[in-house]
Parts: sequence; structure tokens; C-alpha cells
Amino acid sequence: MTKCLRRIFLFLIYAFLYAPIIVLIVFSFNEGQTRGAWEGFSLRWYQSLVENEEILAALKNTLSIAFLATLIGTIIGTFGTLGVYYFGRRTRLLMNAINQVIVLNPDIVTAIGFMALFGFFQLIPGYLTILLAHIAFVIPYVVLSIVPRLQQMPRELPEAAMDLGATPAQTLRYVILPFLKSGIISGALMGFTMSIDDFVITFFNTGNGVETVSTMVYSMARRGINPEVNALSTLLFVAMFALLFLTNWRAVKGEEVQ
Repeated sequence: MTKCLRRIFLFLIYAFLYAPIIVLIVFSFNEGQTRGAWEGFSLRWYQSLVENEEILAALKNTLSIAFLATLIGTIIGTFGTLGVYYFGRRTRLLMNAINQVIVLNPDIVTAIGFMALFGFFQLIPGYLTILLAHIAFVIPYVVLSIVPRLQQMPRELPEAAMDLGATPAQTLRYVILPFLKSGIISGALMGFTMSIDDFVITFFNTGNGVETVSTMVYSMARRGINPEVNALSTLLFVAMFALLFLTNWRAVKGEEVQ
């Protein structure tokens, strides 16, 4: 009986979490424009999405910023974490605390801070300012994902590799980075998702003519959400779900091989 109740409770939790996504996906195939009434199956909004240059331009900006921010942020976060790891205990605790403050800091405070910083350096708001801001908030998530994995790595492992004749570069490439691979991938995926999802920081640091999906949807909300957004959101969800599934599947396969 207890086991049955646990399953029901778990089912209700997941049903509550995924119900909005399921409704969104279903109504992306709705023939009509209303969000509360089903008027028949249709792919008209997907076809319309492909022909909407405004949405495609916003999607292009969103994906390119997310990709570049994740790539640069992952590289900086990985090597920064490795550097801090070999500091003293107090320095590591201080750096971890600073990193967590950035993650826990309200987005509105971070957004206004970046806006003031870019204004101080007289940077024109636009693609570059959004990218720099996204790189900055991606890095802490990468660090948080790598630190637990790095703490599991024996400190003697790199030393043993170099004692056997490996150079520092070879030790990094063939010993340390493969050991941290799962943490790096998890951090990169989290950073990529956070970048695509971000609105507040992007909104305060964007300029004229530069729109992302989040800022575009916000501007649409004031005049009525276009059903094409449902189709776009469905495609983004499917893409992220496939990416996560592939990553987890490869991780499971790797554990089976080991």
C-alpha cells in the first residue's frame, strides 16, 4: 500500500510539472488561433513559423548567443576551477562562496549591474553586451557542476601520470579532462539551457534591432501571443529533450563499458 501511494504521489508531481508542456505541445498542432479550444489537427503554425522572419531572426540570435556563451563560459569555468582547486583551503572556500553568490543573486540585480558596467565602459547595448553578460552568468553554473567531480579525483592521479613521463599538457588532456568529462558536459548543458531561457539580463542589456526569443515573446505578450510561438517552444523543448537523452544515454553506456 505504501509503495502504491509513493507511485501515485510521484505520478502527481510529474503530471503537475509536465502538464503545461504537454498542453503547449498539443495546442501547437491546433488549427485555430485560440488557446483554450481545440479546432482540429493542423501543421499550419509550423509552416507559418518557417516563413516568419522575425521569429527566425530572434531564434538565430538566441542559439548563437547560447552556443558562444556556453563554449567560452565552459572553457573559462573549467580552467578556472582547476586553478582554484590547487589553491589553499581558505582560498577555495572563498572562491566557492563568491561563485555561489553570483548564482543566488537576483537576476534583476545582475541585469542592472551589467547595464551600469557596460554604460561605464560606453559599450553600445546589442549583441556583444548580451553575449558578455551571458558568458558571465554561465561560468558559475559550469563551476558548480565541475567542483563535485573534481573533488572525487585523487590528487595523486595527475602526479602519477607525470611520474610516468606525461607532460603537464598530456596530463591535462588524457587524465584530468577525461575524468571531469561528465561534470563539464553537465555544466555546459545547464549553461546552454540557462542562456536560452534568460529574459531579465537579456532585456536590460539588449539594443535596438537585437531580439532573442524571450524578449520577442515578451513584446508579443502585450499584443497577444502568436500561436507560432507554441510551435517554436515545442521545437526547442524537443531539441533540448533529445540532447539530454543522448547525453544521459552515452553516460550510461560509458558506465556499462567500465
